[in-house]
Amino acid sequence: MNQVQTVESEGFKPLLRNRNYMLLMGSQLVSNMGEWLYIIALLTLVGLKWQAAPWEITAMTLCMALPVLIGGPIAGWIGDRYDRKKIMVISDVVRVFILLGVLLAGNLIQIYVLLILKGLMDVLFSPAKSGKIKEIVDPKHIDQAVTISSSIEQMSKIIGPSLGGLLMALFGIQLCFIIDAGAFVVSALLLLGVPGRKIVKQEGLTGESHHGVRAGQGEQKSFLKEIGEGLQLIYGIPLLLGGVVTICAVVLVLQMADSQIVTLFRLIPNVSEDLLGYCISASGLGTLIAAMFVRKLSWSTLAKMGAGATAAGLVFAVCAVVVVTKMPHLLQSVVLFGSFFLAGAGGGFVLVPFQMLLMKRTPEHMTSRVFGTVNSLTSGAAIVGPTIGGALITGIGAVPTYIVAGLGTAAVGGVLLLFKGRIERKDEASASLNAVPMVPEPSTM
Repeated sequence: MNQVQTVESEGFKPLLRNRNYMLLMGSQLVSNMGEWLYIIALLTLVGLKWQAAPWEITAMTLCMALPVLIGGPIAGWIGDRYDRKKIMVISDVVRVFILLGVLLAGNLIQIYVLLILKGLMDVLFSPAKSGKIKEIVDPKHIDQAVTISSSIEQMSKIIGPSLGGLLMALFGIQLCFIIDAGAFVVSALLLLGVPGRKIVKQEGLTGESHHGVRAGQGEQKSFLKEIGEGLQLIYGIPLLLGGVVTICAVVLVLQMADSQIVTLFRLIPNVSEDLLGYCISASGLGTLIAAMFVRKLSWSTLAKMGAGATAAGLVFAVCAVVVVTKMPHLLQSVVLFGSFFLAGAGGGFVLVPFQMLLMKRTPEHMTSRVFGTVNSLTSGAAIVGPTIGGALITGIGAVPTYIVAGLGTAAVGGVLLLFKGRIERKDEASASLNAVPMVPEPSTM
């Protein structure tokens, strides 16, 4: 308990003194801001300048998501097998040339190809970054490290779109792509200051839940077996399995509605063009604040995730009711802004504790594979969700779809809260049986 109090009293100071971690976070900040600038510029180019049809924009979204879905486990295997620093630097450099290629693209087919290539580089970067955090951060400061990383992502979500719109208004679309390419150059230069590969010993991992880690030591394991070890590890740790199932279910159900948010906002008479942007920023702000404070709660990880999913789902359902309720326009806008803020906070309670749990319970030499596998699973849910949502909106309309998705998400959270005690007891029994060291979960709630 004294060690926990010491870590809390130190706050973020040890990480701020960790040069390698700060360089990595600096790289993430620059690339995240550039990413939002790129997304805004690309949507403006394709949607407004080229007047792409809705199905063509959908195909563009699929081109960005499919590399993560298919390549996640392979990228994780690469991140665990090779120098993570080199993987990230190479990914940044290749993305520079891809973004410059967008400037020369003359049709959507060329854009699709470039998006797939960029998606492959994105999927290489993400698990390597997660593994690198585990390498360079003391285990007792992992929660703070995940908090900072998540906060950077959400700050980028808040500031990035506004900055992108401002830069496009001042300098035009083409210069935005050049600035984004420059952001990846800066990211790569910052990463050059981070140390290279760290050799990780695999001793001490025993038991059936880690059988895939030890099986084959002293002999060459097959490529497919090594890729599958990420999923095998998740399946062998009840707490991780419960978290992964929950987050995939939440993403699947929420994306049924979230992907069609424009359709819902069209139902508001004389809706302001800025309202959607404000609501998205409010969602990011809610997630940012949740990321900063969620680790201070003494609830268990599953309790935080269950409460967050329940709250976010109920707020989503309320949004649909607010849209079709007659009220003063200003009041309606304020209620929607507040609802999106609360939904974002609920999402933060689901995502951030899960990332902390994943980082704590994954052996360092398997971090990239596990994160790559989780990225693939959540990407699959993010692809299936909008497909179901589109069919539902066509069949029953936007408001009923939002209510169904919101209540469905709340139900996922409720089920997790109902079964969390059983999952936690099973996890403790599994850890004791297999003699695997684990970070104790708070017992409150």
